[in-house]
Formats: sequence, structure tokens, C-alpha cells
Amino acid sequence: MDVDITEREVDFPTEHDLATLRRESGPVPYQSFLIAFIELAERFSFYGSTQVFTNFIQRGLPAGSKTGAGHAGLSGALGMGQRASTGLTTFNQFWVYCTPLLGAYLADRYWGRYKTICIAVGVAFVGHVLLTCSAIPSMLTKPDSAIGLFSLAIIIMGLGTGGFKSNISPLVAEQNKHTTMKIITKKDGTRVIQDPAMTTARIFLYFYAAVNVGALAGQISMVYAEKNVGFWLSYLIPTIVFLLCPIVLYIAKDRYVHTPPEGSVLGQAIRVIRYAGKGKWFNIKELRSDTFWERAMPSNVPYAERPSWMTYDDNWVLELKRGLAACKVFIFFPIYWLTYNQINNNLTSQAAVLNTHGLPNDLLSNLDPLALIILIPITDRFIYPALARAGIRFTPIKRIFWGFMCGSLAMVCAAVVQQVIYNKSECGKNASGDGCAIVDINVWVQTPSYILIAISEIFASITGLEYAFSKAPKNMRSIVMAVYLFQTALSSAIGEAFVSLSADPLLVVNYAVMAGLAFAAGILFWICFRDLDKQEDALNMLKTGHIAPVFSEKELAHDTPKA
Repeated sequence: MDVDITEREVDFPTEHDLATLRRESGPVPYQSFLIAFIELAERFSFYGSTQVFTNFIQRGLPAGSKTGAGHAGLSGALGMGQRASTGLTTFNQFWVYCTPLLGAYLADRYWGRYKTICIAVGVAFVGHVLLTCSAIPSMLTKPDSAIGLFSLAIIIMGLGTGGFKSNISPLVAEQNKHTTMKIITKKDGTRVIQDPAMTTARIFLYFYAAVNVGALAGQISMVYAEKNVGFWLSYLIPTIVFLLCPIVLYIAKDRYVHTPPEGSVLGQAIRVIRYAGKGKWFNIKELRSDTFWERAMPSNVPYAERPSWMTYDDNWVLELKRGLAACKVFIFFPIYWLTYNQINNNLTSQAAVLNTHGLPNDLLSNLDPLALIILIPITDRFIYPALARAGIRFTPIKRIFWGFMCGSLAMVCAAVVQQVIYNKSECGKNASGDGCAIVDINVWVQTPSYILIAISEIFASITGLEYAFSKAPKNMRSIVMAVYLFQTALSSAIGEAFVSLSADPLLVVNYAVMAGLAFAAGILFWICFRDLDKQEDALNMLKTGHIAPVFSEKELAHDTPKA
């Protein structure tokens, strides 16, 4: 992935260069691929385990089985019913996207990202071991004890996942040491701008591909492990694969770029916001003014009047302003995740009434990660470069907007398929009811929905990771990333309001509502943040701010004082 260039380089492009020269990504450092492999192993373990949770909790042991293996029939273990299954799986999904807030706080204040990831891996490993123990044959004979151990396991795994998820994404992008734009002259004489923002976007593309390789391998293989051997194996294999995480973390520990913690950065941010807004909180015009933050810049506060905590520089205030703008961008993401979550439940149920030609209906959801694995390299190698050559800057705000639009179109396709099902089913709008024959429509008719969802992830989800990293203050990247991940938890909570639509005869309405929400959210998103789109270069080129216990007046007068 190295860029083919000569030795001739220019440190920084002029305004004319920025307006006229094509931009391209720089090389992706090999450390980023090592970290992406760690993410792959962790996602294999997480998704491989959670893929079989529903059958493990809901269904009882098949006749004659001690391990829960269903072989020709359905697998099961604890027999707690659908309510317990839905409750625990929903809790797990909510829990693992709340805990990143804690992991981010610990990383930014106390431990740093690398140490937090190492500790989180240890915690999650304990959870995986307990999960495996809950599924051993002797434990399955005592369902009450097994469900207790299972619940403890997912709580511990969730804590580990939180510490891991909020820090692994910033760590993978921090390995790129080239943080300023420069002009390079390629061997054919073409002058281009090597843009670190595009390098960051490229890193996250392949990082997300690693996520989906792990998820796809884990989900498919553990379904067959559950079916043919038992749940203990479908939990044990992810535990063994998970052991690759600490091994790779340790082997390459001296090769990673480490960012040390800088103390109570979150508390400092709150003080800055309060100081900047003093006397302005009930004046909307003042709150929205471009001058809102100027009051909190040390250069505007006489030395004798500065509070003792004002140990940052002006650049850090500008970084904080940019980070809060990114958090506002994330406000619309719960609506996007509502659309995405349809592949985890309603589209799987839709597949159950179609002709699957012998395939398990829950395997069809793997079309999404499979499509991503194929489409991400195509996007990186062909689509984004073609847009750049055409002079089209496909900036993050534009990408996220089109992500919402593709998500909306995916739901339109799902609604059309559902209406055809109702039209052709012998049971009409109760097509999934007991005793209803499957509808003679090939299950691959769902393919457009899954491919459109995958495209929407490339534009919205991956770009969200990129935006959280690139727009956050350097010493708050884990916190801002956790805020982005928390939108998934909010989406799960909001999704409960639409549960009544997730059954016959209202499924067409469900998909139509999801399509409408995604479309409307996308339009509002663009209206609210199109100005940020115009400021993309200026935001990316802000100098790194610093916080220190004490600054001299001479240091505070400079743009980048030493911490």
C-alpha cells in the first residue's frame, strides 16, 4: 500500500495547491495491520459467542443430547423461553456499548490506551472462560446455576469489551505518524497532496474489514459447532482464538505508538465549557456565536486573572470545540443504527418464510459482512480514487449523508420484499404464523437489502469511526470514540419503541417507517452540518493543543507550548 514517489517533497501545500491538486492517501503503517488483527481475533470471539446466545438460552436440551447439539434438529440448552432470551441478549447489546464510556475515561485519565486494552483483554478473557464453563454438559443439567454463571460471564465480558472497543479504534489510527499535508511528486511527474485525513480514512476501512472477517468467520463456524458438537465448543473456540489478542499485543508492544494519559482531561473540558459560557447560557445567539470559545482562551485572559486550572493553550480550546462538534454529528446515528439493526432480527425472520433451499435462515445475515469484505477493497482501490481524479471531494459529512440514504433504500427494498411475501403467502399478512407454508420466493431476493446496508456502513459507520478519531482532541480520543459507540446503545433503547411493528401483519409498515426515519435523518443531518463540511480542511489542520500543570506566560503566548 506504499505510495510510489520520488524523494522530492514539499512540506505544506499552498491555498492554490489545496484547491487544484488531487489528494491521495499515504502509506498505511504495518503496526495498524497488527492492531487490526487483534481486532479480528476479538470480534471472532465476540460474535462467535453471541451468535448462539438465543438458542442457548431459549430452547431446552434436545432429546438425548447432553451438550445441546441439535444435529438434524434445533440446538438448545437452558430452556428459559423467548422472553428470557430476548431480555438477556438485549441487555448484552446495550451493556457492551455503555461500558466503552468507562474504558475511555480510564484510558484518557489513568492508564493510556495500550495499558487499558491489555487490562480489558484480561478481563474479557475471564468472561470467556466463565461462559465456556456455563455450557459444559454437567452444568447444563442445572439450568438455574448455568444461567447465573452465563449472566455473570456476559457482565464481565462486557466490561472487557468496553475497555477494548473505546481504545482499539484510536490506537489503530494513531500508528500513522504523518499528521500534516504535504505535496509529493510521483515518478510520472504528477504532483499530488498526501492527505493524512485520507490515510486515516483508509486505515479505518481496512480496520472495519478486519472486524467483518472476524465476525463472519466466528458467526458461521460457531453455528455449526453448536449444531454438531455442542455449546461448550461454540464458546471454547472463541476463547482460544481470543488468546491471540494478548500474544500479538505483547510481541509488538515496543513497535506501537503509545499515547500517555494526561490526567483529568474530561474535568478540564467541563471547566472550559463552563468558563466560556458564563453569563451566556440563556442567550441562544451568544451560545451559537463563533466567539463563544474566545473567553476561555488563555491568550484572552490576563495572567493575573487566570484560574489555577487554566493550564492549557489556545489550540486545545479549538480542539475541544472541534471535538464537541463531532459529538453533535453523532446525535443522528441512533436513527442510522435502527436501520442497521433490522439485519439482526426482522430480516432474519423474513428469511425464515422464504425458500432457503436448505440453508439455515440465520446464516443469511452473513451476507452483510461478506459484502463488506468484498466492497471495502473496491471502495479503497477504485471508487474513492476515481472520485478524487474527477475532482470530487467525498468528505466525511457527505459520506455519512449518503450512508443514511443507502440505509433508507435498503429498508425500501425490504418493504417491497415483505409486501410480495404477503401477496403470495397462503396466510396473507400472517405469513410467519404457525402452519403457514413457506413462500416460494428464493431467499436471495434479500440480497439488495444486505448489500445496501453494507454500502451504508462503509459511508456512515466507518466514517463515524474516522470522524471520532480525527476531530477529537488528542488527549480525549477515547472519550469521543466512546460517545460515538454509545449511540448504538441508545439505538437499542429507542428500538424498543418499535417492537410492536416487528411482527405480522405490520412488517411492511416497520420497514417503511425505518426507511422514512433514515431518509429524514439524513436530510436533517446535511442541513445541520453542511457548514462543517466546508470547514473540513481547517478542522483537520488545527495544531495539537497541550495541557500541563503549569505554563509560564511566555509559553502561553506561543501556539504550541511544551507540556
